[in-house]
Amino acid sequence: MKQGKAINRIIMLALLAALLIYLIATVVQGLTNPYTLVQCYAVTVDTTQEATGLLVREEQVIAGNGASAELLYAEGEKVAKGAAVAVLYQSGDAASRSAQIAALEQEITQLQYAMSATGTVSDNAQLSRQIIDAITALKVSASSGDFTRLEDETLALKGLIYQRADAYDEDSGGVEALQTRLDSAQAQLSALQSQAAQDTTRITVSQSGIFSGMVDGWESLITPEMLSTLTPQQLDNLEAQQPAPAAGAVGKLITDDTWYFVCSLTEEQAEPLYAGQTITVRFSRDWAGEVDMKVDRISDVQNGQVVVVLSSTRFLSDTTLLRRQTVELMSGSVSGIRVPAKAIRVLPTEVKDEETGQTTTQNVTGVYALVGTQSEFKPVDILYQDEGYCVVASSTDGKKALRSGDQIILASAEIYDGMVIE
Repeated sequence: MKQGKAINRIIMLALLAALLIYLIATVVQGLTNPYTLVQCYAVTVDTTQEATGLLVREEQVIAGNGASAELLYAEGEKVAKGAAVAVLYQSGDAASRSAQIAALEQEITQLQYAMSATGTVSDNAQLSRQIIDAITALKVSASSGDFTRLEDETLALKGLIYQRADAYDEDSGGVEALQTRLDSAQAQLSALQSQAAQDTTRITVSQSGIFSGMVDGWESLITPEMLSTLTPQQLDNLEAQQPAPAAGAVGKLITDDTWYFVCSLTEEQAEPLYAGQTITVRFSRDWAGEVDMKVDRISDVQNGQVVVVLSSTRFLSDTTLLRRQTVELMSGSVSGIRVPAKAIRVLPTEVKDEETGQTTTQNVTGVYALVGTQSEFKPVDILYQDEGYCVVASSTDGKKALRSGDQIILASAEIYDGMVIE
């Protein structure tokens, strides 16, 4: 048994040594072999290019001259025509008075609700059940995130609590006491509102739109009307400016659903684009999202540059804070064969004209592929190039055609057509 165990141990050590030798030889060969094989494969990639430009909207600055302002709408919220979007306070007392007015208005609403419900309660037991039901309903709405009925449920609960207080207080006076408290609250509210008329101003809008609290000074510098004639030089001059927000502004109103992205591209970059085309624009810096936008205009070429104007009616409320942005323009997709960029070679090749029979030397783009044990130069057309790889299409249909699955040769030493690769 001991001799058998020793033989097994020797065999295992021999196998381990052989495996180590093989791994070392493979690594050494990989480090010293100037020829590496990479399999190519069929792909479809989005054609993208980076662009930096400005978001343009139909915007009206909302002016204010108060010591402090309270905004009544959230960023990107819809505003109806004639609605008040902000309250201006000329002093600290005015702002404090506004909080008192809000509290009184809430108390009046609760008292009115309590008075309207007093006739429906017959005894304290029923009132207690209604309070428990109201608390339960409020808890369910809050825990489930359903806030659509939250205000009504809160008013109902507070009204029942008012009734319970009157039920336990024999000297409360019932409905008459509620009426007295309501009259007192309304009198206080009227007095405070009279004082507020002297130092508090509500700012209303004359048309509907989307509210934004950000005013950056671009509102008057670039407008949608300018985009139909904007040149690359004019856009460059605009982007070089550092506008200042309008003094005293409390926000702005976006009055049109259509918004624009305008940028400058080289003539080559704009070549895949055409007016009326729909492309996908990917935002990723200050807002993450993809928007389908229409190509409204491509300007005439000026010093190798063109102005591209894109428009959309989607995601307006999500993009109100954006102005200067760097985006990705995805104008389409390309299908072909993916090969390493290092494998691309340009070789002078003799080409015979089938009509004239003349032979000329032309530079041909292609890659070396392994066919059997030999390298073979296969011409390709580059469709798309990105960092580290290219998407190509074979430029021949015969034996020289590059196909998905071929072994591409990456060579750091001399290589030629017909060379034997070990």
